[in-house]
Amino acid sequence: MPDPNPPEKALARWDDEGGAEPDGPQLVAPERLSTPAVAPSAAEWAEMHTRVIALETLIVALLATGTEQQRTMAREMAGLITPRPGATPHRLTVHAAHRMGDLIDRAERYEGPRD
Repeated sequence: MPDPNPPEKALARWDDEGGAEPDGPQLVAPERLSTPAVAPSAAEWAEMHTRVIALETLIVALLATGTEQQRTMAREMAGLITPRPGATPHRLTVHAAHRMGDLIDRAERYEGPRD
């Protein structure tokens, strides 16, 4: 029988295992004590922007061909984007949840007839 709460289970595993992968936990990123020495160049920003557009388009395509259950789960996951306990909500965190919803809405517009 399928797990009734897969998003919560996945997030709990991430929190408990530090994002562990099949071959073990990921390395913990060092704390940043200062800003990076060199800011990204205009070309690097353009490359990152291009990659984000490509990834968003890919996600829309995958969601458009996915099931209603998958899109519902994606919406539920968007609702789980919250700051850590005790942390102040950051506008980018809140915006990320809205962007996920926007991607799902875009996918639903492309959804073709079901067999």
